[in-house]
Amino acid sequence: MKNEIEQNALSYSSKGPVDLWPSISNYVFPISPTNNSRSPIAYLYFLDSGGGSYPEIISNAQSEWFKTRSQEINPDSRVPELIFWHIPSKAYEKVAPSSGVPKPCVGSINKETVASQKAETGIMEILANRTSVKAVFVGHNHGLDWCCPDNKLWLCFARHTGYGGYGTWARGARIIEISQHPFSIKSWIRMENHDVHSKVDLSS
Repeated sequence: MKNEIEQNALSYSSKGPVDLWPSISNYVFPISPTNNSRSPIAYLYFLDSGGGSYPEIISNAQSEWFKTRSQEINPDSRVPELIFWHIPSKAYEKVAPSSGVPKPCVGSINKETVASQKAETGIMEILANRTSVKAVFVGHNHGLDWCCPDNKLWLCFARHTGYGGYGTWARGARIIEISQHPFSIKSWIRMENHDVHSKVDLSS
């Protein structure tokens, strides 16, 4: 799969620092306007949360890498940041609705218990204390597609998209839209049949 990703011209996935092994894919991707590639309007951070034969965790080393890297490229927290990893952190358990998807959460399915990482090593505290971080996006649970606020952060699931894996829930995808003028970060679920639901504004 790694070779396929590396050979795909439309893939922007990247290997991360080798000293974070066994965590492999940790990187940041700047989003810039076409007329000014040196002035990002958002930073997307991707962290490897493990799984399979590797520990299901965001390690202390990864947390420190994020803290150092974000301070290097966005020292005044002026540019908004979005965070992506696969396996939800323990914080998702705390905000998970007990049934349905009541406000202030937004979503359409809440059919599973959150299957979180094995431990919390500090990444969520770092994110919560960084004003530029707007949301965290995860997958892993195919029967969840909600976004719930955790103080100033939004904690969001994706949607069961592909034809593999477990579950028979209708397929869809989480869309994230970043607009420059006026600036906004919005997200919603688009279903395979083209229905759209669960819109949420992540800009504030």
